[in-house]
Amino acid sequence: MSPTSHTGGCQCGAVRFRVTRLGRPSICHCRMCQKAFGNFYAPLVGGPMDSFEVTRGEIALFRSSDKVERGFCRDCGTPLSFNHVGGHWMSVSIGSLDTPEAFPPRDQHGAESRLSWVNNLGSLPDVAPIDERHPETAAFIRATSHQHPDHDTETWPRESAP
Repeated sequence: MSPTSHTGGCQCGAVRFRVTRLGRPSICHCRMCQKAFGNFYAPLVGGPMDSFEVTRGEIALFRSSDKVERGFCRDCGTPLSFNHVGGHWMSVSIGSLDTPEAFPPRDQHGAESRLSWVNNLGSLPDVAPIDERHPETAAFIRATSHQHPDHDTETWPRESAP
């Protein structure tokens, strides 16, 4: 496990966290994870519960079974965490980390629920960036974005327009 501190949070910035020890990144294809993330699978990386600290806001919890709690931002809905009730391990969603590129998944869980076409996603053609296809739309989105940046901020939301 890496002793480096990593930060992350939700899309709107209401919740921020820091984790100091992370283990093996993975993805889970189980149906519960698909529904919890609204996605094809859940990318997660975890560490000891005592290495996890919420630094802003509060993580809302949903108990998806009697043994599992899933954390999310109550304001914007970003999936943030997964842990076994009473356990000593906290997993965070890789996409909620400020540096998700640093956590390539190394294994897969719940493969019995893997969607039949998910392994072919990398072979799909790339679409040109929105800046090239619709520059005015891209500029408008950048100018009006409410998304929190990928780093800690003293306050959020910003008090002035971007």
